[in-house]
Amino acid sequence: MTRIAILCCENIRDKSCIACAKCFKAINEKAGTFKLIEDGIEVVGILGCGGCPGLHMPKINLFETCLESLNMDFDKLFIGTCIITAIDFGNCPIEDYVTLKTMLENKLGKEVVLGTHPW
Repeated sequence: MTRIAILCCENIRDKSCIACAKCFKAINEKAGTFKLIEDGIEVVGILGCGGCPGLHMPKINLFETCLESLNMDFDKLFIGTCIITAIDFGNCPIEDYVTLKTMLENKLGKEVVLGTHPW
C-alpha cells in the first residue's frame, strides 16, 4: 500500500474543482499519474498550498507536524493538477513547478510527483 498526500491549489479547490473529486476519481481508476502506483493507494491527506503568495513550505511543515502527532506518514507527495494549471494559466506566484518539485523533494526526502488527474 502506497501512502500518498496531495498538495492542491487553495484558489482552485472547492471553487472550480469541488471536493477534489477529479483527484479521487483518478485514484479510484488508477488514472493520470496514479497509474504509476502498482499496489493500493491510501490517501493520508489533501492539503492546500497555503494560498498566495506561495506559502507552500510553511503548510508542508504544519502537515508534517500534524502527521507526526497522529503517528502517520506518507510515501509520495503529488502536486495537484490544479497547481500546475494555476502556474501555467493562472496568476500563481510560483513561477516554475519543476523548481517547486525539487524544493519539496529536498525538504521531505520523498518522491514528489507532478500532476494528479488527466482532466
